[in-house]
Amino acid sequence: MSRVGIYGGTFDPIHLGHLHVITQLFEKDLVDQLLVVPAGQPLLRDSQPIATPEQRRMMCQLAVSTLPVAIKSKVSVNPIEILRQGPSYAIDTVEAIKATYPGDQIFLVVGADAYAKIHNWHRSDELQAMVSIICIDRPGYASQGIDIAALEVAATTIRQGLSVDVPEIVAAFIRENGLYDN
Repeated sequence: MSRVGIYGGTFDPIHLGHLHVITQLFEKDLVDQLLVVPAGQPLLRDSQPIATPEQRRMMCQLAVSTLPVAIKSKVSVNPIEILRQGPSYAIDTVEAIKATYPGDQIFLVVGADAYAKIHNWHRSDELQAMVSIICIDRPGYASQGIDIAALEVAATTIRQGLSVDVPEIVAAFIRENGLYDN
C-alpha cells in the first residue's frame, strides 16, 4: 500500500513556501508520492485567481522541476480540477483519485489556514471520513498540525510585487506572460 498525498491549492502563483511543504512531506516520510492539484474554480477565496488555470498548472510544473531529483521523481502535477467544469470541490477530487489509486492510503495535505475552514467545505464530513488529513502549521495561525518550520511566504505579496519568493523559472514565466503586473 502506497501513501498518496494530494496537495491542492490555487497556486496563484506556486512559491517557495509550497516547495518547502513538498520537500518536508518527503523528508518527514509522510507520503510516498504526491499529487500537486491546482484548483480549477476555487470557491472559498475572497477573489478569483489572476492567472488562468492553465498558467497555474504550468507554474506548478515549472516549480516541481526545480525540486531535488529524489523528490521530483515522486511528485506530479495533476490537472484534474482545472479540466473539470464547475466548482472545485476537494471531495470530487479525492473520489476520483481514490478510484485511480485503489488500495492506497490517500492523504489530503492542507495548511492550518485551510484546515481552520474545513467545516465550510462541500460535504466536509464525508471528505474527512475518506482521507487522512495532514495539517501543516503556518506562520500566523494557531498550531493545529505538523510543524515543518514553514516559510512565511504568501502568494498575495508576490502578486502585489512585494516579494519574489518563487523559483527563477517561475519568475521568468510570470514576466513572460505579464502576470500580476509586476
